[in-house]
Amino acid sequence: MTNEIRIDDLRAPVLNDIQRMGIDYGESKHTELTVDAVLEAAVAATGLDDFGPLDFRERLGLQLAEVDADPDRTGLGRMLMFGDCTKYASARLRIEDLLKQHPEILDIPIEKPVIVIGLPRSGTTNLVNLLASDTRFRSLPLWESYEPVPDPRESIGPDGVDPRWTRCQQQWEAMKSGAPFIAAMHPMEPDHVHEENELMAPDFSNYNLEWVARVPQWRDHYLATDQTPHYAYMKKVLQILQWYRPRERWVLKSPQHLEQIGPLLATFPDATVVVTHRDPVAVVQSTITMLTYGARTAYRTPAPEWYRDYWTDRIGRLLDTSLRDRHLLPEGRVVDVYFHEYMADELGTLQRIYDAAGIELTDSAKAEIGAYQAAHPRGKEGRVVYDLRGDFSTTPEQVRERYGDYLDRFPVRIEVQ
Repeated sequence: MTNEIRIDDLRAPVLNDIQRMGIDYGESKHTELTVDAVLEAAVAATGLDDFGPLDFRERLGLQLAEVDADPDRTGLGRMLMFGDCTKYASARLRIEDLLKQHPEILDIPIEKPVIVIGLPRSGTTNLVNLLASDTRFRSLPLWESYEPVPDPRESIGPDGVDPRWTRCQQQWEAMKSGAPFIAAMHPMEPDHVHEENELMAPDFSNYNLEWVARVPQWRDHYLATDQTPHYAYMKKVLQILQWYRPRERWVLKSPQHLEQIGPLLATFPDATVVVTHRDPVAVVQSTITMLTYGARTAYRTPAPEWYRDYWTDRIGRLLDTSLRDRHLLPEGRVVDVYFHEYMADELGTLQRIYDAAGIELTDSAKAEIGAYQAAHPRGKEGRVVYDLRGDFSTTPEQVRERYGDYLDRFPVRIEVQ
């Protein structure tokens, strides 16, 4: 892979053989996007049938109905939606089954987590992975986020590898074949530290669906609904993970928390919160390029202007709500991280975070962090070249107009001219 990647077919995708085969296969199948179909598939997959409180059915139904009604969604896109929902419903069944067997899990404390919040594509992923390389922290690798409770019918193989890890690796290999530039934009290897809002997915309420589907109706429902109960559900799953593999402190991250500061702090009142800041235009161009590229198999049309308009506004909503709720952040336990400063001095940034969290940045931790940096150099998978004007018929100035209040408040460095 060359160092620079220019995706020059966003408007008129040129599909590779694997993408064409996937689309053809999806069109040959009928996928029923209904709540009953998903839950029946989950019961068949797990051998369990107790989903716990059934209020999630309404939320799952809203998600499925919006995707089902979209004529632009391909057969493959419908299959992917069904597969994701079945995975989450199966996880819910296993979560409920485990808690019935071990109710003491709910007494496990989750104390003083370090939580990274900030816009998507603003360095949150790199930062949380650096923090997580300090093995004193408990973090959430991707493979564990997808299947937080193991299938009791499976066991660790003779090679010592968890079957859940193997499945996640297979999914990553398939993703790289079907969308080969994703690795450069958003790594999804099994050991990559992931976002804990994945743990809300079995309760069918978070903003993840917006990243894989065009669902403005779901967005409106999600934003109009108090998310505190779903943050409590996420904490319950963290308690399960803590029970399986204890550590003293968790390190977490999700851009969704920017617009859910109230529910976040109601759930973790003693958290240290790290807020990342970056030029919103850099965030938007990265986001919409990635999502338009990824849409080529899930949708019949790439719709770059749709992604431009939706995510210019969506990033604005995240920022507006974060400004509204900024006063809720705990004084003395907030660290603001500016992207350009972080890129210039990663270790200095980490030192500020450790100081705020009351954790010593030991020589051993520095060695682990340095090993991670050496194994994950910047641009390892290539650097994507963005073109707002050519690909999305807009200018940086036009996009930036949406973010005046935020830019007046925080001195981010302008990256995109």
